Amino acid sequence: MPGLRAPSNYSEEPSRHPSLKINAKEPFNAEPPRQALVTSYVTPTEFFYKRSHGPIPVVDDIERYNVSVKGLIEKPKEFFMKDILSLPKYNVTATLQCAGNRRTAMSKTRTVRGVGWDVCALGNAIWGGAKLADVLELVGIPKYTNATPAGGKFVEFVSVDRCKEENGGPYKASIPLSQATNPEADVLLAYEMNGETLNRDHGYPLRVVVPGVIGARSVKWLDSINIDSQDCKGFFVQKDYKMFPPSVNWDNIDWSTRRPQMDFPVQSAICSLEDVNVGRHGKITVKGYAVSGGGRGIERVDISTDGGKTWKEASRYQKPGIQYVADDEKNDKWAWVLFEAEVDVNSNTEIVAKAVDIAANVQPEKVEDIWNLRGILNTSWHRVHVQVRHSSM
Repeated sequence: MPGLRAPSNYSEEPSRHPSLKINAKEPFNAEPPRQALVTSYVTPTEFFYKRSHGPIPVVDDIERYNVSVKGLIEKPKEFFMKDILSLPKYNVTATLQCAGNRRTAMSKTRTVRGVGWDVCALGNAIWGGAKLADVLELVGIPKYTNATPAGGKFVEFVSVDRCKEENGGPYKASIPLSQATNPEADVLLAYEMNGETLNRDHGYPLRVVVPGVIGARSVKWLDSINIDSQDCKGFFVQKDYKMFPPSVNWDNIDWSTRRPQMDFPVQSAICSLEDVNVGRHGKITVKGYAVSGGGRGIERVDISTDGGKTWKEASRYQKPGIQYVADDEKNDKWAWVLFEAEVDVNSNTEIVAKAVDIAANVQPEKVEDIWNLRGILNTSWHRVHVQVRHSSM
């Protein structure tokens, strides 16, 4: 497209932080170390997980770059960056999470397909941009619209990003028109991240941010927006990111039997400890994150030091020093909470974390119960092991 292109190879990749854990090099997929992820409520851009399906697009001429809005609407239009920048700007603090977060642990139960991720394929950022509802109003779609007069019910986002799964075609995804035109859903066409211009890894010059929904729907490097009567027919909507039961395998799978995944379930993970830890007996500080989809707050985070037999409640916070109450309107409803608990460990043990959201959804105990062949949405209890080394003195 004018001004923005997808390179044919990986010779123009941006630089990245050296401490990132690289899960795939080409295309580049990486996550930060556990402890770095929870050092701050807002994830520094360099430590925000990187997810791509091909070479990172390059802007050659920002003045020529534009996004076309077309399809089942009366007034198709092209928007240049100056048009987007002229609209009211909103800052939305939102956690984006890859649906494959914690896939590596699920694969230890039974092998799954997909990029291996530890517990850090997510991040919390302050996204700045125009609300999609305001943009759609300029092409004749009022706010709170379920369908256009011509029958448009879905909003498809098409990227400049080219990927092998689309046979060299663009990455694409869609959301319901009712969500796109609802200002309270806070869907953004974002051009800033953490107060700075988007960098290339995170979608420069313009990306979609769909809060509360799996990261696959927040399309980066936006090329066009199409209003359609049906959900997007792209690979990542129709033949990926769907939740199947453990009984389904690659021989009997029927992709048409499941809806595309949107909201992510309640999730938590311990980030102050690795899978296996060796230390002295005594007090240990357990820190991590908890988050739920759809704007649902976190009601509770429970910590166990005996593999789940007994529990104690962790403290939860967003902004440091401010008490977090799950349904308080002052909270960032699309964002994670960080948790902390001090526990006593006197012998070898398993420390477990599980979260409960405001709808009383709770993480399942066993990964085996939610195993699926694509390894998505591993929200089982997060477990780490501590081996106590007793002093010989």
